Amino acid sequence: MAASTDPAEVPVLGPGQTYATVTDRVSGVVLTKDTPKGWLIGFGIAFLIVMLMLFSLTVLFAKGVGVWGLNNTVAWGFAIVNFVWWVGIGHAGTLISAILLLFRQEWRNSINRFAEAMTIFAVANAGLFPIIHTGRPWLAYWLLPYPSMFQLWPQFRSPLLWDVFAISTYVTISLLFWYVGLIPDFATLRDMGENKVVRRIYGLFALGWRGAARHWAQYSRASLLLAALATPLVVSVHSVVSFDFAVGSVPGWHTTFLPPYFVSGAIYSGFAMVVTLAIPIRKFYHMEDFITDRHLENMAKIMLATGLIVFYAYIMEVFFAWYSGNHYEKFMIYNRMTGPYAPYYWALIFFNGIMIQLLWFKKVRRNIPLLFVIAIGVNIGMWLERFIIVVTSLHREFLPSTWAYYAGTFWDWSLYIGTIGFFVALIFLFLRVLPMINMFEMKELVHHLSHKGEEH
Repeated sequence: MAASTDPAEVPVLGPGQTYATVTDRVSGVVLTKDTPKGWLIGFGIAFLIVMLMLFSLTVLFAKGVGVWGLNNTVAWGFAIVNFVWWVGIGHAGTLISAILLLFRQEWRNSINRFAEAMTIFAVANAGLFPIIHTGRPWLAYWLLPYPSMFQLWPQFRSPLLWDVFAISTYVTISLLFWYVGLIPDFATLRDMGENKVVRRIYGLFALGWRGAARHWAQYSRASLLLAALATPLVVSVHSVVSFDFAVGSVPGWHTTFLPPYFVSGAIYSGFAMVVTLAIPIRKFYHMEDFITDRHLENMAKIMLATGLIVFYAYIMEVFFAWYSGNHYEKFMIYNRMTGPYAPYYWALIFFNGIMIQLLWFKKVRRNIPLLFVIAIGVNIGMWLERFIIVVTSLHREFLPSTWAYYAGTFWDWSLYIGTIGFFVALIFLFLRVLPMINMFEMKELVHHLSHKGEEH
């Protein structure tokens, strides 16, 4: 695919703005001595929610998973729902950074940095839930194939173990890719910093970067190699997560279309979260010249495309249940639509399938407040989707005598809300200590556009 050179698709820095302008505006957010009051208030609120998460974990470790609303019938609850939701949110960063890099899509330059950060922070939250869901998190190292004199080896046929390897691989590649992209900007912050301690810290992470031709050549090779490694992870990681359900003989789970269904849903929710973060970030830091309306519109188009795939999967679920002739599959769909969880089911249909049809219209895609509302609605709808998939297939199983109702307790909700606070707190710290926009890639883009203008 050819590189995008349409000036409408790239940042417009305004007349007279140069490489130094890009550097000053982006690094100024990090190197400023005065922390904005809005940042302090936002981080303070997020930190209080993190304390709620730590308190919930303390109660959980002290009393066990019995504090959750689980029962013998619904043995999977918020922990698995939140795990799948957080993994999905992390997918947009990898897609923006890796796949769009390989396709030479220049509009990614303004959003890839904080999208990559979002990926790592989301996966950090996702990795928490399989560990605490085991009930004995202090024995989580048993999941690793380490040399053991007890001869207790991991059960490689267990979906829990698949999640461990999928998440660990994903976070390793994503972290390396993110860090390699930061090295030139670390060097810029090292050279511009006024405080000696700050310069030394950034210099340590810059790994001796001096901008030599040899450095750039190795950087380009490393970036392309990591992008090539990360690209299949976009498909494989959430496919492995879907196998947690597909290998079970439970109505609503035992189906072959779950991997593409989960992957498209992950990209869908991930881009919705990127939009949710990009709109307030660009407003608060006055970065409208970098994160333009065109960027938001492109992300809205991707949300629309992946949302239509997800909506198609919802329709196929109903069709497969009818076409299979299986009474249990039919009952599962009927129960979703009319049973005790019917309001949640129809809410997810509205948020994920109906509301996004507004994105067909350019006026809606360019309406920033409305786009922000739609993105939040998609985040809510995708969480409801995971809740419906997990709970409605379990709470009414084959024997009516074992039917049960599941509703999260205070500790279910407090832990979930706490992880959102943890995610937001990490985003605030990232915005304060690291450049939110890739400075050297933006300067390359300015150089490219300036030469293109001279040619014309």
